[in-house]
Amino acid sequence: MDIWLDVACVFKTRSEAQKACRLGKVSVNGATAKAHRDLRIGDELVIQRPLGRKQLLTVLGLADRHISKADARLLYQDRTPKPTPEEIELRRLERIYRAAATPAGKPGRDERRARRRMKRRE
Repeated sequence: MDIWLDVACVFKTRSEAQKACRLGKVSVNGATAKAHRDLRIGDELVIQRPLGRKQLLTVLGLADRHISKADARLLYQDRTPKPTPEEIELRRLERIYRAAATPAGKPGRDERRARRRMKRRE
């Protein structure tokens, strides 16, 4: 299953798919699935995503080798309901909050020099 989740571009890497299975974030036909589980056409997958979202998929095809993204998207039907306007607004606010909470990254040239001057004065 972890290979199919990677090949179908549901997760970026196979290790992410394995981790999701190990943490119980993926269920097949109502039962929590392990990474080595075999999938069949018609299986119903529920993937728990961050912030309480759930992705609902139906398996339409199987593949065990990488294929183009366009072909990979034909391996499943995404039945996830569209987000409500309230959910969209909540996600937007969450992104703004996270952006404000994280540091700006590496200090620029001027900030480095100012810090160096402050250290010399001490």
